Amino acid sequence: MTAELKSTTEGSTMVLTLANPAQRNALGPAIYSAGIEALNGAESSDEIRSVVIVGEGAFFSAGGSLQRLADNRAHDPAVQAESLEGLHNWIDSIRTFPKPVIAAVEGAAAGAGFSLALACDFVIAARDAVFAASYSNVALSPDGGLSWHLAQALPRQLASEWLMGGQRVAAERLHAFGLVNQLSENGQALAVALTLAETLNARAPNALASIKELLTEARGATLPAQLALERDHFVRNLHHANAGIGIAAFLAKETPRYGQ
Repeated sequence: MTAELKSTTEGSTMVLTLANPAQRNALGPAIYSAGIEALNGAESSDEIRSVVIVGEGAFFSAGGSLQRLADNRAHDPAVQAESLEGLHNWIDSIRTFPKPVIAAVEGAAAGAGFSLALACDFVIAARDAVFAASYSNVALSPDGGLSWHLAQALPRQLASEWLMGGQRVAAERLHAFGLVNQLSENGQALAVALTLAETLNARAPNALASIKELLTEARGATLPAQLALERDHFVRNLHHANAGIGIAAFLAKETPRYGQ
């Protein structure tokens, strides 16, 4: 079966399904470009307010295909570099996408599949899900921003253990360290992710976009720079029509219905 990225909608949520179950939803250049194209379309759509990424079948994603990597060893290094640029552009597009992105993880998220999950704003994982940074098992190093995300979220010693040791890590352990937002019953990760998406879809899109940008910028900002950015976002959002809707609804004890 040819690998593909299926796109469907559930209400105001776009569901992107990694569909290559014969190879445990292995990732590759076609998936990367399709993912970027899908997010570009979702960004310009007033109907889509969030995105969920899920794997077809029992796996989230096994990451890159080892057979493809072995084949690339016979080519110029530029071939693999170009492939990684595709992956990294998709990861970056998820981080800069102005709407919430949720990973719904069943089974295993390994290698670049682990990277993909951590690039999302939220991670919902089944209780029996496992994550693996298994690069060192085959004499490779991480890609897809995995070293960055783990270094940001974990003590160095623990990040070293997961990246150098290459062992499988249970979803419950990631949840304990805040890398997984919520554990679901087995087989229910997508349903829980869609429920979360529905909650987020009811909030003002401009406010969520500001929060996502502020969190991203805070990683490398000084406090004065972040305070200035918060000021600018706050003022802009206060004068957005949605703030009028939200404040009026709160004072009237009503449910707000936000526009774009």
